[in-house]
Formats: sequence, structure tokens, C-alpha cells
Amino acid sequence: MNIHPLLQGFDPTTVGFRCGLEVHQQLLTDEKLFCHCPVMPYTNDYDTEVLRHMRPTLSELGEYDGTALMEFKTRKKILYRIKKESVCTYEMDDNPPFRINQQAVDIAIEIALLMNCSIIDELHIIRKQYLDGSIPAGFQRSALVGLNGWIPFGDRKIRIRQVAVEEDSCREYSDSGHVRICMTDRLSIPLVEVVTEPDILTPEESFEVGSLISKILRSTKKVRRGLGRVRQDVNVSIEGGTRVEIKGVPRLKLMPRLVHYEAYRQHRLLGLKELMLGRGLTETSLKSERYDMTGKLCDVIREDADGDNSRVGAIALRGMKGLLSSPIGPERTFADDIAGRIKVIACLNHFPLMKYSEGQNGDGLSDDDLNVLIEECKIDPEKDCVAVVWGEQEDVETALNEIDIRCREAAEGIPSETRQALPSSETGFERILPGPNRMYPDTDLPYTTIDEDDVSLILKNLPELPWDKERRYKRLGLSEHLTRMLVLSERSDLYERLVESENCPAVLAAHVLIDLLKHFTRISGDMNALTDQELEVLFSYHQSGSFSKEGFRLLLEAAAQNKETDWELLMGQLNFQAIGKEEALIVLQEIIASVEQPDNLSETAIKRYLMGRLMEKLRGRIGGAELLAIIETNVIFQCEEGKEFVTMSLSS
Repeated sequence: MNIHPLLQGFDPTTVGFRCGLEVHQQLLTDEKLFCHCPVMPYTNDYDTEVLRHMRPTLSELGEYDGTALMEFKTRKKILYRIKKESVCTYEMDDNPPFRINQQAVDIAIEIALLMNCSIIDELHIIRKQYLDGSIPAGFQRSALVGLNGWIPFGDRKIRIRQVAVEEDSCREYSDSGHVRICMTDRLSIPLVEVVTEPDILTPEESFEVGSLISKILRSTKKVRRGLGRVRQDVNVSIEGGTRVEIKGVPRLKLMPRLVHYEAYRQHRLLGLKELMLGRGLTETSLKSERYDMTGKLCDVIREDADGDNSRVGAIALRGMKGLLSSPIGPERTFADDIAGRIKVIACLNHFPLMKYSEGQNGDGLSDDDLNVLIEECKIDPEKDCVAVVWGEQEDVETALNEIDIRCREAAEGIPSETRQALPSSETGFERILPGPNRMYPDTDLPYTTIDEDDVSLILKNLPELPWDKERRYKRLGLSEHLTRMLVLSERSDLYERLVESENCPAVLAAHVLIDLLKHFTRISGDMNALTDQELEVLFSYHQSGSFSKEGFRLLLEAAAQNKETDWELLMGQLNFQAIGKEEALIVLQEIIASVEQPDNLSETAIKRYLMGRLMEKLRGRIGGAELLAIIETNVIFQCEEGKEFVTMSLSS
């Protein structure tokens, strides 16, 4: 793992690092979870748009969820783009749900059983409130399937808290200012959610555990694959802090750096808390005052804030000098943390989002403006800090309020947040971490009894566990690389059929299906251009002796370039007519007769030269091992006295 020099001396395990995963992967069903709309490929085409505004509702206990209140402050307009073939009135919350998709439930039960979960007796639908616009109804329907499971991990177990089936959300198309545009093609596709306990003890283990869960999910061959079909949320905490969720990590390989950097951020925030407490600053004692600075400052702020409803606002933070510029990551300061928050909640979209008295590289104040602020806001340059924001009046008021809230939270330590991954592997604010108040029973659907006989039938037909399959593949002689890739491959069923044939070596079949098909994909651009049936026919030609194993690459290259899978036609074009040793010997004779005797080559170099010329002429028509045997049997190498090179001739 490549770590920024600033973090190379930081070991997350020394600060009580804990991590857990929430893995979400779409299920391979024909229809969506609560309606009969088909699951279709993603597209940015749409037929119509629907505009929505989201408002929070009270929980069953008469309380508002903090995340819902935060989203309400953003005053977002959500524009849904709809493709009529894949969306109906259910997705738009204009129609009650249908009964839950039983195919999706059965797949979720299978996954839960593979993870040693206890299957629940009754399936109850719950609602999770989301006011970010990702779901038009304002809530996601979800149902627990399995609880209290585990998966093996080295010499210990990773506990599985729960396995649930739920509906997917919209795809965000754009988010600028107070308008968020969402594509609805992904909406309501069935998902499985696998939640682990915080049993991951190092950043590297986050990748390893995520990979293990991915193998289990893929082993069912009943989950969708590809970018946007699977997402991981990573929960990170350190001693003295609280849970922080990194939302929607698209690739497992990004996890170790992300959680390492997040642990460092939390460590630095706890250090910031100690600095504030050392100055006597607590959540209740921190003093801040707000000032209207519209028209009083002279640099770019005034130019950006032109307009009838535009304002420039300042907030004086007493006793906070130097704290906003405190680093919390390789490229980020506490001020960046604050700026990320006001971008999301106040919907400011200019850069920089705010300027402050210790800022640099674009977010600092000019000397003239700083002098004005010192005088107008009664700033003590030795003790205080001042920050400035600008934009629409309501946005400025929201931003100043969030700066004040975030600084007070800093005196308490690490706020519970959902954060998004940034290109630098650091994280930025996304929303307040949801609490239990966002979940409540669904009143539109009755519970469903999970039949014990159905569970027993699923248990009886569980697929082979990936680690068992890995051990079996290694016994067949496959390398670590081929084993790892084949276990995850959608072609593994084809591989099993091929190796049942005595004429198809296990290593050759794996090499073709993994390495050569990857090469084919680079040329054709389409991994699925060849069907399993077409590949089986190709292998049958090889097994019948129509071409040698070296011919696989040439035939696949020809198929990719010509968009053609008529193997007989391609073999004819490549002159793939199998030949015997006698014909190969004739070709060898012609090669030796056509070249001058080398005067400075070793025996090994000459063999390599002859082998290359033979493969150039006969590749695919006879095996490489047979050609090498012909060379070694029929070519005589002689070394003249006093010379280091050899000469060659054919034996009689």
C-alpha cells in the first residue's frame, strides 16, 4: 500500500483501529424488488422528468432523524429522469408496492446460509428514511433475512451481523447548487446487504475481508457484476472516537488507503479536541459572532457576491487562532473539513467555499480585507480567527451556522458522519450519520413467513464454498494467479465441464479462459462476445487434434479482429492443418538450408532461433514441445577447437 510520507510513521493499530464493512450487491433477478418492471442496462436516455422536494417526517417515537433534518436544510430540488421501459408508478411513490420478489429473497437466503447465518422465521419490511433524493419515496424498503453469521478469516472468524434484501437507489447524474439530477434506471433493483461486525483490525484486512465476501457472493452466480452493481460502505473508528462511515467505495483495492487516511484524520481530530480543551474551549463555552460584510470587502469575494440577494457574511471564532489550519490529512486541514460541510448543506458551489484569516493557496484573505475584518469584527489577531462566506442570503446564513456547529463539535471530538471518498484517498463530508429514528415498519405490506422446507432445499443445493474450490484448483496444478481469477470468473462452470474431458488439461483450460480471454477482450472490447457454447466448440477442435495448444491465441485474436466465430473458417484462413513430425522436419531442413551459419552464437541461442522460426511457420499446427524435441533429436551442434561458437547441421 502506497502511503503519503506524512502518514508513513502512523500505525492505525496503535490508536485502537476498528473497521467493519457493509457490502451491497445487486441480485441477478428478472424483475425489480417490489414491482414487475424489468432490470435493464443503465442509460442516460430518458422520456420525462419529475421534480420533487423532500421533507422529514416523524419517527414512530415522534422524533426527527438528524440526517433528515440536515438534508431538509439543503433546500434541494430533486429532478428524476425516467425511462418508461424500466420505471413504473411504484418507483415514483404513486402506487403501493407489489409483494416482494421471491426470487430475490431466495438468493438472499442462499447468501445468508453461505455465511452461516440464522435465517429468520418471518420477513418484515421496514422503511429507511432517505431525504437526499436518492429514492423518490423518501425511504428505502428493506427486510432482514439472516442474523449472527460468520465467515472464516485466517485463524479467526469475521462475524456477520446481518444479511438483508433491499431495493437499490437512483444513480446521481449531477449535483450543483440546489438542484440534484437523478437517473432512475437503477432504482428498485434488488440488492443484498451484508454487514460485518467491526472485526477488521488493520487497513489491509479491509481489502482481504471485502474480497472474501465478494467471492462468496459471486460463488452463487446469482449477483450482478460490474461498476455500479456493487458498492461497499466502510465503517471506521479509533479509541476515543465514534463510528464514521465511508460511503459507496466502488473498488475493493481503494479500501486500505481510505481507511488508513480516515484513521489518521480521526486521530488528528482527537488531537484538535485536546488543543481546544487546553484553551478552555468547549461546545458550550466557544464564542462566535456573525457579521454582515456585504460591500465592505474589496477582493474577489465582492465580485462573486454581486446580485440583489447576495450577501457576504463573516463569523468571528474567539480563541480559535491557528486551529482551522491544523492539518488532518496529507492535503487537508480542519478548514477543508468545514468547507466540505458547508458545500453539502449550504449548497455553495464557488471556489474557494470560504476564506479565513490563516488560509493559504486561494482560501486566505487579502491584507486589506483582513484589516477591515479585524476592525469590524473586533478580532484579536493573537487569539481569534475569522472566516468569510458569500452567496445567496439564505445559503450564507446556513453556511455561517454550519461553521459554528462544526467548530463546537470539534471540542467534543469526532462527529458521527457519512463521508465520501476523494481522489486523494482522503474523505469529505457527505451527511450526518443516520440514527435509529430513520427506520420504522412498513405499513403497505404484510409479513411473509419463510418456509422451512424452502430453506432446507436451498441449503441442500448450496454452491461450493470459494475456499474449498481454491484448494481443489490448486490440487489440479493451477497457479495462485489462475486459481484466484478462476474462482471469481463467470466461466468457472465452463471450466468444470472442460476438465471433465480427459483430453483437456486443467492448466491449459484455465490459461485459455483467464489469460487468453482477457487478451481477447483487449482486442474486441467485449468480454462476453464469446458464448460458453462457442468456446466449448473451440476446445473440441483442439481435443480432436485440429490445432495445437499454441493455436488458441491465434484463433482468439482472429475471432476478435474479424468478429467471427466460425472456427473452421478461421482455421482455414490461418492454415491450421495439423502436421506430423516428418513434415515439421522438412520445414526445419529448409530453415537450416536458407540461413548462413552463425559465427558468434551459443548452442542455446541457436536452438532459440530455430524454435522461433519454426513457431513462426507452424504455430497452431504442431505443439511447441514437439518442435523442441525435433530440434534436439535431429540437429547436431559442433564447436571448433579454439572457438566459443558452434555450428549446426542435420543428423543423417
